[in-house]
Amino acid sequence: MTYVVTDNCIKCKYMDCVEVCPVDCFYEGENMLVIHPDECIDCGVCEPECPAEAIKPDAEPGLEQWLKINADMAKSWPNITQKKDAPADAKDFDGVTGKFEKYFSANPGEGD
Repeated sequence: MTYVVTDNCIKCKYMDCVEVCPVDCFYEGENMLVIHPDECIDCGVCEPECPAEAIKPDAEPGLEQWLKINADMAKSWPNITQKKDAPADAKDFDGVTGKFEKYFSANPGEGD
């Protein structure tokens, strides 16, 4: 099992999870984060830290797409180990449905 970042992170991009990860397995995209599944040690400390509740164990049904997205994007996005500020409008996007289709960006973020 590993943990995955799901669509509610898109345009919310809170980074509370980054600070608590003991193995630095988060990678930053333009408008979301992902977890590298080969680096995640399944400790679970990141899950309760996410204000948007966007981090889930991959054992939950229906997350296969997100496991693939996390694995694929972690290969090209930069590693992030330090918390940055969330976007100013993050709260406006928390809980919005259909964010992947409307807002997902494959562009990398800045990383550390």
